[in-house]
Amino acid sequence: MDYVDFGNTGLRVSRLAMGTGTAGWAGRSEQTALGLKGLADLLCRSYDLGVTFWDTADEYGSHKHVAQALKTVPRDRVVIATKTVSRDEKGAQRDVERFLRELQTDVLDIALLHFISRSDWPKAYAGAMAALSQAKAQGKVRAVGISCHDLSALQAAVTSPWVDVVLVRINHAGTNMDAPPRRVVPVIQQLYSAGKAVYGMKVYGVGRLARDPRTALAYVFGLGTVHAVTIGTSSHAQLEENVQLVEEIAPQCKLGTKS
Repeated sequence: MDYVDFGNTGLRVSRLAMGTGTAGWAGRSEQTALGLKGLADLLCRSYDLGVTFWDTADEYGSHKHVAQALKTVPRDRVVIATKTVSRDEKGAQRDVERFLRELQTDVLDIALLHFISRSDWPKAYAGAMAALSQAKAQGKVRAVGISCHDLSALQAAVTSPWVDVVLVRINHAGTNMDAPPRRVVPVIQQLYSAGKAVYGMKVYGVGRLARDPRTALAYVFGLGTVHAVTIGTSSHAQLEENVQLVEEIAPQCKLGTKS
């Protein structure tokens, strides 16, 4: 497995992140449907295969599955990203404390504002941002950012000094993305040049590009500006196929030089 420094966060991640949010919302996902043991076992297997970056969220309902896996996997050997849909200071403060309890950990490596879809989010969600900044200052969170679902919101992240990490929708076909690749890719380049950590979702286009995963992965890694990709995996066979492909493709597609 290929590992990289994750922007300016001080974190180091595997190029493949174990996604737990396929069709994930309202406290469930395709992965959590595997059950507590089923998903925990899959997470542990991903670690055995070198996947040390796990992507979770409150809306996926996967915190308890990650906590179960951490009973076997050393906490300091994995980077855990989670997400909140709270948009105010008190709500985000409560979420941080609850997430720490649910994940049974002392620190959230990455805490993102989930599903950001408006250009004025730095002003509209200033309260939630302040709560995450406070948690970061207290050592409860290591890096903060957004999970983006709108091009103008993505553009706003470029100039926001608050943003450490951006989760962005990207694939070669433009399937289920914020805008066509020709418009999204330059913004990703700007994020990367600004030292933001960038990881991609919807790389397989919500399954529509999964018939040719090699092309899908080669495109995203070939951009040279995406540190990692998160792929929702629901079986050991899928996991092993994705790991093998990333191991083959990612080292050939090195990250570019920040300008």
